[in-house]
Amino acid sequence: METRVAIIGIIVESPDSVAELNSILHEYGSFIIGRMGIPYSERKISIISVAIDAPQDVISTLSGKIGRLNGVSAKTAYSNVIAKVDVNEEK
Repeated sequence: METRVAIIGIIVESPDSVAELNSILHEYGSFIIGRMGIPYSERKISIISVAIDAPQDVISTLSGKIGRLNGVSAKTAYSNVIAKVDVNEEK
């Protein structure tokens, strides 16, 4: 199996979606390298970046789920780093 490193940039405009967003991120926690959230109180939004190392389809699915949340937008930037991972090896 091949994995890629990517960054998902997330803008949260609706505080009502935060709990569901955190639930989705928790669901994919085994793939997440790290995350950083910045509250931008002047604009009443939150800016979140998530670094992830996962198969391309997992990254796309995660980004799509996040982007479908009300008041949340997400964009993904992929690195060219691709690694082959043994499917029997735990991540």
